[in-house]
Amino acid sequence: MAKKKQLFEITKEGLQKLVDELDQLKDVKRPEVVKQLQEARAQGDLSENADYDSARDAQARMEARIKEIENILENHKIIRVVSSDDKVNIGKTVKIRFVEKDKTAIYRLVGTIEANPALNLISIDSPVGKAILGLEVKETTPVRLENGKSFHVEILEIS
Repeated sequence: MAKKKQLFEITKEGLQKLVDELDQLKDVKRPEVVKQLQEARAQGDLSENADYDSARDAQARMEARIKEIENILENHKIIRVVSSDDKVNIGKTVKIRFVEKDKTAIYRLVGTIEANPALNLISIDSPVGKAILGLEVKETTPVRLENGKSFHVEILEIS
């Protein structure tokens, strides 16, 4: 029985960002790292050459990222953004209130591989993402974390 390939769910916008990143890595970063390696090799003894070791590490990380992006591009499924404004869905920007702390935050719901909490991009598979998916403005729901703790969020705006 053939092993089923993992399909990476991603928005059209997220896919374009990956294509752009791949182009940047291949066309700009890769030549830069090759140049750094050549310059470090020219310094002589490679056994104690920190510049060479650093360039090799950068090359390994970059090549791993290139392979990761290529794998996603070969095995992706575009997530259709639903245009209905009345419910929380992937691709939507949502303003929520953390009830217990009375603090607000604005998040955009995205696929797992696009998630970046530092940029307020949360996955539909995250605890908050799962809890608010399908809700409407003024609805409140509990969010249960993997560690067993929970809190409540209220939907304030959807756009």
